[in-house]
Parts: sequence; structure tokens; C-alpha cells
Amino acid sequence: MSEFQGFPEAALDFYDDLEMDNTKSYWEAHKAVYTESVKAPMTALTDALAAEFGTPKVFRPFRDVRFAKDKTPYKTNQGAFVAAGPACGWYVEISARGVRTGGGFYDASSTDLARVRTSIDSEATGKQLERILAKLRKAGFEIGGVKLKTTPRGYDAEHPRIDLLRHKSLTVGRSYGFEPVIHSPALVEVIRKDWRATRPLIEWVAERLGD
Repeated sequence: MSEFQGFPEAALDFYDDLEMDNTKSYWEAHKAVYTESVKAPMTALTDALAAEFGTPKVFRPFRDVRFAKDKTPYKTNQGAFVAAGPACGWYVEISARGVRTGGGFYDASSTDLARVRTSIDSEATGKQLERILAKLRKAGFEIGGVKLKTTPRGYDAEHPRIDLLRHKSLTVGRSYGFEPVIHSPALVEVIRKDWRATRPLIEWVAERLGD
């Protein structure tokens, strides 16, 4: 297992060009760049974090275009994910915009989402989540996720946590863009620190998503 040395400039250039020419011919001509400058560093990065957070999944670069209007064949980022429960865990990616990290839950069954909303509705666990997110926001994380535009069925539009109740997924993220650290071994500790900071959110969510 090779040690992570940072993402080279070639990784950013690769995705910058792929966004302009998302074709099989471009991919085949630059496949070695992807393997050496994108996939290998991402694998080394997540392997360095595996002992603390769990086995990583480095996503395949190919898009599933069967039901998509956009038929471009390749993803314009390389992501990796470490699961902490059903559809929740930690994430890191590199793209033409640099490196981004975060965590949260990206999907939930109707039963699991009902559990999440029940906990948000509760004064004790709902305020606990608010405190977790406030601390992460103060630390520089952006709060994201898919949200309903309307009020979830069974809840009052004037609920003090109505904004959280509208979430169908809930994520936090931070971008490092083109900061010099993304090109150095120090990125491992940067991601480790971020993932540790998001652990309270991951644990809060994981308790409510499935068995």
C-alpha cells in the first residue's frame, strides 16, 4: 500500500479537460492520468483513514446513464465514501474545483425518515441535533441536503425546527478548493480532523437509520 503524497496538479487538469470533452476517446487517451493521478492518490488517502473510520469505497468513474437525460459517460469527480450505517457516513471528492469533504446521510426509507423526523420533533433530540449543526456551521461547514419545499405531513408549518423537518437528506461539507494542502501528505490529517468533527452528526443519524 503506497502512502498518500497529495493530489498532483494533473488530477485537477484531468477533470478540467474532462468537463470540456466527456467522451470515450478523451478517456481512453488519458486513462493512465486518471489511474496514476486520481484513483491511486484517492485510494491511498482513504486507506490512510480506514483504521479509524472503516473500509472505504472508491467510486467507479462511470456514470449510469440508462435513465438520465445527460448521456455523458464519465463522472466529473472522483468520490470516496466510508459507511457508518445505512446510507450515511463520510465523504471526500476531488474534481476540477479541488477537494471537498463532509458527511451525513444521503438517502432514507420512508420508515427511517419518519424516525429522523420524530427525533427532530422531540425537544431533547431535536435540540441536540441543532447544537451539533450549530457547532459544525461555526467550524466552517456548510449544511446541505435535499429538502421539501412544503411542510412534511403531520407537522406544523410553525414548528421551531421546521427547516430541519423538511430535510429528506442531511449533509455537511467543506471545500478546500485549490489550497496547497491538497497537494501534500498533510491532507490526510485535514480530512481526519473534518471527519472527526462530523462524527456526532453521523452517530446521531446512524442511530435512526435502519438496524
